[in-house]
Amino acid sequence: MQKRTKIIAASIVAGALVLGATAAIAGPIVYRDLIVGEADAAPTVTAAPSAPSGGDASAEASDLTGTWTVADGSFAGYRVDEVLNGTDVTVTGRTSEVTGTLEVDGLSLTAASFEVDVASIETDSGNRDEYFRSNAMRVDEFPTATFVLTQPVTVSAAPTVGEVQTVQATGELTLAGVTRTVTVELQAVLNGETGQVAGAIPITFADYGVEAPNLGFVSVEPSGSVEFSLEIARG
Repeated sequence: MQKRTKIIAASIVAGALVLGATAAIAGPIVYRDLIVGEADAAPTVTAAPSAPSGGDASAEASDLTGTWTVADGSFAGYRVDEVLNGTDVTVTGRTSEVTGTLEVDGLSLTAASFEVDVASIETDSGNRDEYFRSNAMRVDEFPTATFVLTQPVTVSAAPTVGEVQTVQATGELTLAGVTRTVTVELQAVLNGETGQVAGAIPITFADYGVEAPNLGFVSVEPSGSVEFSLEIARG
C-alpha cells in the first residue's frame, strides 16, 4: 500500500511538472493569440473606385488650393512589439481624437500641423494603457503629441481622383515634451472633395525620454512607430 502511494505521488508530481512546463510555453501563446489577438493592420489609404459621376478624373492643381482639415474617421496611435517569455506580441494603440489642418498652394503642401490626444489612446489592456499614460508618456504634463511640417511637399503633376501617391514629408514630431525632426513616407489619395493621408513614423523611445518597460516576464522593444490615417476635407 505504501509503495502504491509513493507511485501515485510521484505520478502527480511528474504530471504537475509537465503541466507547468506546458503552461510556461503555451501561456504566452494564449496571451498573444486569444487575449491580445491579431494586431490592427498598418494604416493605408483607400482609393475611391472611380471619379465622381459626371466628373473629370483629373484634378487641376488650382482646385486643391486652400485649407483642408482633419475629418471624422481619422485615427492615430502607436505600434510596438512586446516579448512575453520569449513569445513576440505586436500591440497597437488607437485614438480617433486627432485634429489638424493642411495648407495647399497649387502642387505644394506648404504647411500642416496635427495634434493627438495621447490620453485617449487605447489598446486591449487597461493596465498597459495606464502605464503608457502615466509612466511612459506622462500625459498629466504632456497631454498631446504633435507633428508640424517644416518643409513644403511638392508633387510633379496634379493628382488624379482615386490614384494613390507616395511622397515624403519632413517635420517636427513632439512626444512627451521632446521634439525631434523626422521624415515620414506618406500615402495620399484624392477622392473628389475629400482625401486621405496615411503613414507611420519609426521612433526610438529613448530619443523622446520614454523608457520602454521591462518587467522580467514581459518587455517592450526599444523602438516602435507612430501610425496615423487621416481623412481630410476642405476647411
